[in-house]
Amino acid sequence: MARKVGSAGRFGTRYGRSVRTLIADIEKKQKVKHKCPYCSKTAVKRLAFGIFKCNKCNSKFAGKAYFIE
Repeated sequence: MARKVGSAGRFGTRYGRSVRTLIADIEKKQKVKHKCPYCSKTAVKRLAFGIFKCNKCNSKFAGKAYFIE
């Protein structure tokens, strides 16, 4: 039976299980929409490394590398 590995499935059997599960968890957190610190709506998407933009109030700000903390 095949196991669901999510976005880390692109690595196949390389790099070991623990590394692939870490990558899958980080990518799951970074791709979800975050809560905006200015307008408090859940509409913030990650543009690039540490750069986020709210689609409701159009504010662009910096955060942590993968998600807003």
